[in-house]
Amino acid sequence: MAVRIRLKKMGRTHRPFYRICAFDQNTPRDGRPIEELGTYDTSVPETDARAIFDRERVDYWLSVGAQPSEKCAVLIKKYGSQGTHLEQQQQALDRLAAPKTVPSPGAPASLPKKAAEPQPEQPAAEASAAEETAEAPPAAEAPAAAEESSKSEE
Repeated sequence: MAVRIRLKKMGRTHRPFYRICAFDQNTPRDGRPIEELGTYDTSVPETDARAIFDRERVDYWLSVGAQPSEKCAVLIKKYGSQGTHLEQQQQALDRLAAPKTVPSPGAPASLPKKAAEPQPEQPAAEASAAEETAEAPPAAEAPAAAEESSKSEE
């Protein structure tokens, strides 16, 4: 019996999901496998986290003469027990397992801005100095205001 390691298509229309399985060579693509060896999910956003293998079982089937399909050969080369992308795969899996952070929405853009915002409290010395300058008008402005009022009466 010739054994092949190939993909078994699952999922629905426009959303494929594959199982990596060991098949008898004459079995149809979606037929009954001898053993399931892993998964390949194309909808995972991290490319290196798409293929997950049972590495011991893949090594066993390869050791007894199973032939991988072209796509499975690439995946085994990258993510098998002696894979070239194992570190990147582990990092991608860690990133997917980490909790997602959502930024705060901030203030709504559609609300009008507040006209009068409460002023922070000033120390007593600064407050009294500010009051004194507000009560006494500058000397240069007082005569100018008197001249303008007399011109408007004429």
